[in-house]
Amino acid sequence: MKPFPDFRAPLFLRDHILEILAFYEPHALDPKGGFYHYFRDDGTVYDRSHRHLVSSTRFVVNHARAWRTFGHLEDRVRMEHGLRFLREKHRDPGTGAYAWTLRDGKPDDRTRHAYGMAFVLLACASALDAGVSEAAGWLLATWELLEQRFYDPAYGLYRDEADEHWTFSPYRGQNANMHLCEALLAAHVATGQQDFLIRAALLADQMVQRQGRLAQGFIWEHYDSDWQIDWDYNRDNPKHLFRPWGFQVGHQIEWAKLLLCLDRVQPASWRLERARWLFDQSFKLGWDDRSGGLYYGLKPDGSPADDDKYFWVQAEAIAAAAHLAVATG
Repeated sequence: MKPFPDFRAPLFLRDHILEILAFYEPHALDPKGGFYHYFRDDGTVYDRSHRHLVSSTRFVVNHARAWRTFGHLEDRVRMEHGLRFLREKHRDPGTGAYAWTLRDGKPDDRTRHAYGMAFVLLACASALDAGVSEAAGWLLATWELLEQRFYDPAYGLYRDEADEHWTFSPYRGQNANMHLCEALLAAHVATGQQDFLIRAALLADQMVQRQGRLAQGFIWEHYDSDWQIDWDYNRDNPKHLFRPWGFQVGHQIEWAKLLLCLDRVQPASWRLERARWLFDQSFKLGWDDRSGGLYYGLKPDGSPADDDKYFWVQAEAIAAAAHLAVATG
């Protein structure tokens, strides 16, 4: 049996990142703008005309971080290529909002999602951290739009979605607030501004502490406009791409990771214990003892709601485990 590599070795980690980037390198860049988003296992593109805000932003994040890590000029070129597409195609210059999806370079869903804005903020922060000075203004404009339109000071959390006329739905979700916490931490790293760190800490406190108390410690996904749990939202659609029903194992673990990231820069006495609990309970209830891996979703009673295995859930668990190992020695 081939021995496992040293998973903590910098050389292994760098090589693994490069292998992932190499899968996309020959196929992903659209010379007309942005990147293709839909790939088969062999790398071929099966939809060349459709673009999603989350993927458009994450390509920017990946190449910005690759440029900082490896210094390969092609990553800087691709980062800038992705930023142009994000600014010129997804963004509405009249409102500053970003189209959720595009078809043939034109918006086909103009819904304003806080979840999408979280990744816009993350892309701007990553680009600024990678040396794109213009991204400072873009980051600030994104923050201001989030403040003016999405933030609800009565609850210390962000509203989830509005139509193109800024009429908000009553739906509230933890997912957008979790990714905004992540993006605000990145904005703090890129700028040093304390406002971003303070808000990230507030989101973590409100979601993990206050909202977590509503469900015996785990964080439920879906809420009404008063941030009371909606136990039935998408009950009949447990595999919804962004709003599945149930406790999402990967999100409990992702919050554990974010608590540990916050604690490194702004310590709070409760965070390490809470992160450890979320991590341990996720493995206790979510681990598949027979086949291995973490389930996607859990029912309120702790049994599997969706026993599929998603790559990102396992990836978040690896990252959270690494952070816990550092925090606890």
